[in-house]
Amino acid sequence: MHQELILNKINSVLQATDDALVQQIVNAVDGANRIFITGAGRSGLVSRFFAMRLMHSGYKVYMVGEIVTPSIQAGDLFIVISGSGGTETLLPLVKKAKSMGAKIAVVSMKGQSPMADMADLVCQIGSGNENSFGIVKGMPMGTVFELSTLVFLEAIVSYIVHEKGLTEEGMRALHANLE
Repeated sequence: MHQELILNKINSVLQATDDALVQQIVNAVDGANRIFITGAGRSGLVSRFFAMRLMHSGYKVYMVGEIVTPSIQAGDLFIVISGSGGTETLLPLVKKAKSMGAKIAVVSMKGQSPMADMADLVCQIGSGNENSFGIVKGMPMGTVFELSTLVFLEAIVSYIVHEKGLTEEGMRALHANLE
């Protein structure tokens, strides 16, 4: 019963998400010199999943805030995952990346937000209707956005894997071996 509740809700959100966004994100990723990714809280965890999968797919990816992350520059892509599109701790990072000439992609439940206003690409998860992310008993405090975004981003990786003919063996060769 509970698995079905969760899967049905995620499915309804993803069905309301514009399919064209997959190709737009892939184009942005393919066109970038390097990719920088961030998010706060649980969206930060989702951003780490996506960064890892892009790295496994052969892209040069950095997590913002790690001590080995270089400076962002023109030609780079900055992907920010923020349900609200207005996370106070992330807004200065978006402004800085924009000022350095990087392209900005915002993954959010809102098409209009402070981050969306600065973005080159807004990836709105769901329809933008508040009911998509309203309170769902058993899926508290942002769970719907986070899980829907995780599945959406994993689908982008799946698309990349198929389009580029990536293999499990090739991706595994890039996986961390100092764990």
